[in-house]
Formats: sequence, C-alpha cells, structure tokens
Amino acid sequence: MLLAAGLVQCAGCKNKEAQPAAASVTVETSAITVSTESDGIHMHTRAAEFLLRPSGYLQASLQSAGQMLTLEDPGKEAGQQLIAGRAEVRDLIFDLTHAKVAEATGKLGRVGKHLDVPGTSASTGLEEILTIEVYDDSPTMALLSAALRNAGRKDVVLDSISLQRHRLNAQRSDWRAAPHEMWSFFGSSLNWGKDDVLRVPAKFSQENPFGAPVEVQGDLGRVGGGIPVVAFWTRSVGEAIGHIETLPLVLSIPVETTRDQRVLASVRLPANRKLKTGDVYSTPRTFLAVYKGDYYEPLSLWSNAVEREGLTRPRNNEENYAVSWCGWGYESEVTPKQMLGTIPKLKELGIHWATLDDRWFDNYGDWKPRKDTFADDAIQNMARDFHAQGINVQLWWLPLAVEDGHNGYGGHKFVVSEVVREHPDWLALDKNGKPARMTRNLATLCPAVPEVQAYYQGLTERFIRDWGFDGHKLDNVYATPPCYNPKHHHKSPLDSVYAMGEVYKTIFETTRALKPNSVTQSCPCGTPPSLAWFRYMDQAVTADPVGSVQVRRRIKMYKALLGPRAAIYGDHVELTRISGEGDKEEDLGDDFASTLGTGGVLGTKFTWPEYGPQLKNVYLKPGKEAHWKKWIALYNEKMLSKGNFLDLYVYGYDSPEAYAIEKDGRMFYAFYAPEKPMKVLKQKSPEGIWKGELELRGLAAGKNYRIMDYVNKTAYGVVTGPTAKLKAEFSENLLLEATPAPAEAKR
Repeated sequence: MLLAAGLVQCAGCKNKEAQPAAASVTVETSAITVSTESDGIHMHTRAAEFLLRPSGYLQASLQSAGQMLTLEDPGKEAGQQLIAGRAEVRDLIFDLTHAKVAEATGKLGRVGKHLDVPGTSASTGLEEILTIEVYDDSPTMALLSAALRNAGRKDVVLDSISLQRHRLNAQRSDWRAAPHEMWSFFGSSLNWGKDDVLRVPAKFSQENPFGAPVEVQGDLGRVGGGIPVVAFWTRSVGEAIGHIETLPLVLSIPVETTRDQRVLASVRLPANRKLKTGDVYSTPRTFLAVYKGDYYEPLSLWSNAVEREGLTRPRNNEENYAVSWCGWGYESEVTPKQMLGTIPKLKELGIHWATLDDRWFDNYGDWKPRKDTFADDAIQNMARDFHAQGINVQLWWLPLAVEDGHNGYGGHKFVVSEVVREHPDWLALDKNGKPARMTRNLATLCPAVPEVQAYYQGLTERFIRDWGFDGHKLDNVYATPPCYNPKHHHKSPLDSVYAMGEVYKTIFETTRALKPNSVTQSCPCGTPPSLAWFRYMDQAVTADPVGSVQVRRRIKMYKALLGPRAAIYGDHVELTRISGEGDKEEDLGDDFASTLGTGGVLGTKFTWPEYGPQLKNVYLKPGKEAHWKKWIALYNEKMLSKGNFLDLYVYGYDSPEAYAIEKDGRMFYAFYAPEKPMKVLKQKSPEGIWKGELELRGLAAGKNYRIMDYVNKTAYGVVTGPTAKLKAEFSENLLLEATPAPAEAKR
C-alpha cells in the first residue's frame, strides 16, 4: 500500500511557503486473512489454512490443487491440557469473540498476523492468553504459545501444560488407509541404532523427550538431546509439531495410537511452577507445520525458522567433502605404526584425510597421550608424518566428559582426571550433590562455568596449533545433564543444558580461526543430533548407522537441517551391513552407493597391511580393494556431495526408494531396492531384484537428456523432461546420470 506523506510543518512556524513533499513510502501489509466463523477462527495464507476451534485445538490444512488437505481428526480432543495440583484442569474456556488480531512483529517474516485469544478457568482462577502467529514468508507454519496468570486468591501449582495436541487420521487424505497408516519422523535421541523414520504401527507409544540426557541400558549410559521436531505424512499431506526456540528446551513430544487407531501427538512442557496471585507462566513458542512430502520438508522449514531466530548454518569448506579413512579399524589399541602404515594405500586410493580414533588418550578430561601406545612426542610426530605425505588428520575426543574414579568403559577403568583433582568445583552435580553423569557414565564439567569454556578453548588450541591436527571427530555427543552445584549460582539447573552449545561453538570457531580448511565432525552415535550443538560443526555424520537404509535416511535428514549442499559424512562403509551386536558385532558392509547416490561423503575404516585374524573383517584384502578403488574414484569424479540435493521423492510412498541431485546442469538419480525387514543390529541384506518403471523427476520441461548408469557404464537412451518414465531392472541399487542432449538426439 502507498501512503501519501503529509506536509511537514513546524509547530508555531509563520512561514506560509509550501514545504516540499516527502518521498512516498511503501508499507508492506500481510496477505493473511483472519475471520471468525461458527466453527472457530480461520487464518488463511496463500498455501494453508489454520483453524482455532473453541476448544483451543489448532487445526492445519494444506492448499493443494484447489483442495484443502489435512490429517486432522479432532473429535472431542481439546487443543491443550493443563495439569495443576496433579489434576487435569477441565473447565478452561476460550472466548473467541474477544480475540484480538494485530500485525505480527517477529523474526520469521516481514509481515504476518498475530492473534491473542483469552481463556479462563473458574476452578483454578487461571487466566490464559493463547497466542498464534502466522507469517507470509512461512505460510505453512503457525506458532502457538500461551501465557497463564493466576488471577485467583490461592496459589496454583502448575505441573505441566501440553500445547499442539493433535489427533491425526490418515483416512482424511486417503480413504483406503487405516487411520494409523502414515509415516513418521522422530527427532528424539532415545537409543543407539533406533530407527527415527518409521511407519506408525497400530499399537504404538513413544514419549520423545528432548534437551536433557536419557538413560539407556548398557555401558553407553546416557544419550539425549535431539531435534525438537516430530512429523507425520501420507502420500498427499503431512503435519509436524515441535518448538522453534534456539535453546535445547527440556520437554517431550509424546505420540501414541488410540484404540480407534488415531495418532495422538502433543508438545508437553514440564512447568513445575507454583504461581502466586498475579504470577505469570509463559510457554516457549511451539509450531505446527503442514506440507506435502516426507520429513525433509518440515525439517527444512524448522531449520529455516531457527536460522532466522539466530542459529546460522555453518559454511562448508572444500575439505569437508574429502573422502576420509578412520583408524577405528584397529580399535582401541591402535598404534602410530598402524596408523602410518596405511599411508601407501591411502595415497593409492586417493584419500587425503585420516582420523586417530578412540583411546589414544590416558583419560577422559585431561586428554594426554597414553604412555603405552603414544609415548613421548609420538602423537605430534604422527601428525607431522601424515602431513609430510600430504594427508590431513583428525583427532577423536569427547568434550565435557571427565573421569572421577567411578565406572569404566570399553575395558578402561576410570581414574580421577587431573582436571577434576585441580578443579572439583567445575563439576556438574546432580540433585544429591553427586557428579552428574553423561554418556559412557562419565562425570561432566559444567559448560555454564566460564572457566570450563576457557579450558576447552585451551584444549582446542593444544590439539590444532600445538600438536598439528587438522580437525576433530567429536564423538558420543548427546546432551549435558542439569547441574545443581550451588557454587555455580545457576538461575536454573538447566543452565548447564542450555550452555552446552557454547563449548561446541568455542571448539568450532577456535579451530576455524587456526585452520580455515579444518574439519569439525560431531557424532551423536546412533541417534539424531542435538539442537544444542548442530550448528557448530562443518561435517555432520550419519552416526553409526545400522545398515544402508539408515545411511540414506540420515543423509536426507541432515540435508534438510544443514542445507542441500551440506557435507554429510556417511560414516564407515563397513557399517552398511552388520552382523551380531556388542562385542560380537562384525562390520561387513561395502555399500558405497547409499552414500554416493544421496550426496554424502565417503568413509572407510579398513586395515592394511594384514595384521592378523582379529582384524579380518575390515582388512582391505585384494578382493575388496578393487571395489574400494572403483567407488572412491567414482566419488572423486562426480562429487555429488557438493551438488544440490532435491526433495523430489516421498519416502515410504515412492517405490523404489529414490533420491535426486542437481549438479553442473545435470541430474543424478539414485534408486534402491527394498531390504528385508530384520531386527536392529542384525544383518540386513537386499531383497533381490527390483523390476518396473522408474520416474525421473525434476528435468527441464521439453529438454532431452541422455541417461547413463554411470557405475556400470550402461546407456538407457534419451528421455524428455520435465518427468520421464524409464523401464529398468536392477539389484540393490541403480545410479543414473541425466546429461542434456541435442534436440535431435531422441530421433
């Protein structure tokens, strides 16, 4: 809208001469419309509709091909649940007739609409303002938050509040499906190897905690953290919920199926607050997104939102995309001789990055070399010798973990770290005043303590500047426990949870300042990453995938979170086929195609030369060597990891499983045959041969393309965009390249 500015005159000015007109100012207004109807308040954007029902239920619908598509099946479900004094508040009534509409002023867009809806509970004296924000720049996402005020005369103990309560039904978009038959993504870090992408079963219940550590069985001890997004989708429409705050808030997103097979989901906030008269409790901003596609879409929407809120994506450097070899094939007793002995084979294969993995150190916390394997200056000399051969080297370590003389891991009994003896006040303590535990049942230094942050800057400088390493493999990275140490004077025990990212930011930025072409990799072994630190690395990793399918799913996840050209390490290729578990695990994989075809970065942990039968599974014997050479050469030739990942196929509905990448004017496709369903940690194998018609999407309209299987050098003729059909038969995988061809090529 153009607003004509009036003449500017000074008060009391006697000069009658006309003043020059001010320049016209363009004021952008929101295209979102808000209307109150019999069923509630409707907020229409150019791509979706959000309906707030009188119960407080916020319903989303996607505008698609002239239809409004939804999974919502609200029934009698309320949109939120208050637990106060250990009882559910059932008399909260929202007054939609007195809702206030204003222009939105947040970071998610230039313009939008802000809606405040009042509500009251007579039994508790609570007054609530329910706030919804929708922005023109993010037309398929609505933000929802609440502020609760005790307007009564008695104290109110507010236990929890659940927002974004949804009741979903796949039949709303596909009458042939059972209500629960939808695919889902869970961003929670629950246990090593657990699938985060799955089809919702008829009987299902999962709490999905976020932010703080989660206890698990075994010597891993604790995981946790996670990306606060849970998503559901069918072939035509999907919905996702979570929060968009930039801190790793401690909350949960429980999901369950009901007796009538509907899927219930909500964002549950543990308030744990006593509200005196006049006190106010405000929730974080939760979100509801509606979309078409699979989990890539809501993760990308969420990532864009938190970037606008201040969490900027890290920029990649050239070295982030290099093939990497890891010394973990030699496991925990690795020696400099074994590391350096692989150099001839690394050079022959075209690999110029190596990683010194777990247990090179004397203890967690001090991070000094072991005297039995890396005596004297052995570790610095090893780094220098790698550099002399043109090979960069990363160092494995685990920030914030320290030994306090209790527990052990991997045959190593914990001692008391020197840093703990000298600075016991740096420890995070639990409610009982004992050292708070993190992964591997280690004690934890509190990241909210400034001296601890400085300590990790010093360690980073030691590793990179003094020892000569070129980057880090930060492993077993999950969440930091709450800290109750009274000497830290925390405002909340969660200060330690929220400060974890500051340590990882320090490590990343210090490393980049010392070596701009460094690689900082963070691995949340077997789980999704954490909001606390996922922006403070330049190489994500598929994190101990259990089989090929997890490699592909997690690469797609990270491309959504970090950008379509982000560097995603596919982890050791040997992990793409696993037999056994625990101490009996055997890593037998050789599926480079799952990483290359999806735009990941290749990696391996082979051993060479032969050292004995205990390393036979990963030894690069002559029969394997030709396979390794072929795929590493293909990767270095195509460099699809630098291409533009395109979300053109819907996981779970497009068959076979498919991926597309655009690079240098060409399109690359990867198709994968289904795998036999087997238990986690058991061996997985391809189901056999896939035969049928493939669909090549994303081609330029009216343009011809030559299709080539670039792995086996097989020509498939010429097709025409924008979408081409191609009959094919393949085993395990088929990787295709579509190259623009002259107009007469198809004749």
